[in-house]
Amino acid sequence: MVKTIQTEKAPAAIGAYSQAVEKEGTLFISGQIPLHPETKELVEGIENQTKQVLQNIQAILHASGLETSDVVKNTIYVTSLKNYDIINEIYSSYFNESQPARAMVGVNELPKGALIEIESIAMR
Repeated sequence: MVKTIQTEKAPAAIGAYSQAVEKEGTLFISGQIPLHPETKELVEGIENQTKQVLQNIQAILHASGLETSDVVKNTIYVTSLKNYDIINEIYSSYFNESQPARAMVGVNELPKGALIEIESIAMR
């Protein structure tokens, strides 16, 4: 059985998908862009965008009873790999202890003009 995860502490999906789904103890978090959950607006700047995306992921994890230490894989999409060091520094403050597997992919464009998007997989 697939369980859908939804929380108001992260922005609602902007398309035909769920914030996250869980099956057999594995949580798949859809790509999160840096929308503030209350204002529904994109935050500005790569630092603020990276923090907002990670806060959105944390909110979804908490809604499903998990923590960042339960994340086993992240995929990061960025519009400029020149921001690698900035993103990595902020990312490390959220995943320093657990250090999940990760990929960072440079892309041409992201939804709503975001500079970063992260999708995650976590396990119980």
